[in-house]
Amino acid sequence: MSLLNLNNVSFSWNGDTLLKEISLNLNAGEHVGLVGRNGCGKSTLLKLMANDILPEHGEVRRAKNLRITRLMQEVPAGNQKTVAELIGDQIDLPEEEIWRRDKAVNRIIDQMHLDGSASFGSLSSGMKRRTLLAQALVERPDVLLLDEPTNHLDIDSIIWLEGFLSAYSGTLLFITHDRAFLQVVATRILEIDRGSLFDWTCDYQTFLLRKKAALEAETQQNKQFDKKLAQEEVWIRKGIQARRTRNEGRVRALKKMRVERKQRRDQLGTVNLQANEAERSGQLVVETKNLSFGYDDRPIINNLSTLISCGDKIGIIGPNGSGKTTLIKLLLGELKPSEGSIRHGTKLETVYFDQLREQIQGGLSIIENVADDRNTVVVNGRTKNVYSYLQDFLFTPDEARKPANTLSGGERNRLLLAKLFQCPANLIVMDEPTNDLDTETLELLEEVISNFKGTLLLVSHDRAFLNNVVQSTLVFEENGIVREMTGGYDDYIKHKRNPSLTPRHTKKQKPKTEAKLNDTKKLTYKEKMALEALPDKILALEKEQIALQEQINHPDFFKLPHEETSSVTKRLETLEAELHTVYSLWESLDARA
Repeated sequence: MSLLNLNNVSFSWNGDTLLKEISLNLNAGEHVGLVGRNGCGKSTLLKLMANDILPEHGEVRRAKNLRITRLMQEVPAGNQKTVAELIGDQIDLPEEEIWRRDKAVNRIIDQMHLDGSASFGSLSSGMKRRTLLAQALVERPDVLLLDEPTNHLDIDSIIWLEGFLSAYSGTLLFITHDRAFLQVVATRILEIDRGSLFDWTCDYQTFLLRKKAALEAETQQNKQFDKKLAQEEVWIRKGIQARRTRNEGRVRALKKMRVERKQRRDQLGTVNLQANEAERSGQLVVETKNLSFGYDDRPIINNLSTLISCGDKIGIIGPNGSGKTTLIKLLLGELKPSEGSIRHGTKLETVYFDQLREQIQGGLSIIENVADDRNTVVVNGRTKNVYSYLQDFLFTPDEARKPANTLSGGERNRLLLAKLFQCPANLIVMDEPTNDLDTETLELLEEVISNFKGTLLLVSHDRAFLNNVVQSTLVFEENGIVREMTGGYDDYIKHKRNPSLTPRHTKKQKPKTEAKLNDTKKLTYKEKMALEALPDKILALEKEQIALQEQINHPDFFKLPHEETSSVTKRLETLEAELHTVYSLWESLDARA
């Protein structure tokens, strides 16, 4: 049964065509995922369907008495109503039927594990999002439109929402960049690409395969077309031959090709992400011993001892409000622990991608946020014009002059990445960097972080992102306990089901010589020469380590004779011990230099 139909609908914004003659039929019970690049018109399409805006051309037809609810992407600020009052505002009933409203509100509050008496304004970002979702669901609409429903939700809430929406009997159309969520919930994929709407009628993984093949075919067709056009342009320049009567048809065909090429909307560019790497830090990045912190006798972190070394890529996982951002601030030295100690390594240069994007000044333009009054930026030793640099992040020269407070969530994220990635760093700290980013940018960000030679601390609720980037996790449990686990999110889940698996690492005993090396005396000439030689020695050892690891990773390695495999694995163990000793020596000498 068709509930909603769009026929040749077009819509423009500020002179740009977002949607061009699109058509869509939405049937009862469908679960549709809507994908596309940031700014392509996804939220606009939801507004058209909800009748919040009208199309410039075309028609939107809705079934009689159709109830449509849209959960907006933005979280309203300043509302001091209780959770129950805010959810109840969605229900319009006469006074004598107030009991029905209260019953519906209590039902959804229980389902969403909310505190009905809590003030909405006092909630964390994630709990605000959950409250708004409850408000959207409370009347059980025929069509539920969700714009980035997983933003600011913790992983447990996302998993709950996946289960809830998968079992939802109504019609669902949602925008999300959470790839795991898309795969679980969507049974049909719609894509907006360059103003057109494509109906792929398949799940997300199948869509990725079909989309890749379609883009490859389009690229080949465009190459053939451009080659033919170039040949015809050469022919027309021959002059008199082209103007003969018998060739007028060919001239008309060339004019038509020119029009087609002019009207063609090429694939949107991709963000050109590149981290600006600083000089390598010392082997020690951060070490905590018996670290504890709390508010008003409520333990946030309880007796955490951990060692973060150069090159570690660590994910931080936990429910909303558990203390993930607090832990980041403690590790960065922005907060002082209640108990225990924190030790930082040498030569640390840190960039911090904060969850609320507070480093962006809304009253300034994009270019002012990134470069102040400068005309150039320096990235990895290369000077680049600031407009050219911003184009790497998909901001055109005209857009670069726009105020930052006019940007969408995804554009704000790209702006913060542009602002931070020009800063040299060997420690990147990211608090929910994936919110609002489109899939292409997410995948590029994954690649940049994976190739980053420094250290990464990542707070994220994006399970695919965690799996693809981090090597280990710090997991918040009850009463401020933080566990250390090897691997990404899926590895943590395996450990949760099988607690016998080992933690991230056991503490290595410091070499006995370290106490002597930590002397505060100035370096002797011999020690200075040793310090200068250490980077080359470390590089040689790391190269050998990588080569041996690649040898072990080869599928045929363990088919070799036992003597050969044993020799390689023993050498690798020896190398790790040598590297640890050399790093400790480097750190000690460097601290005294």
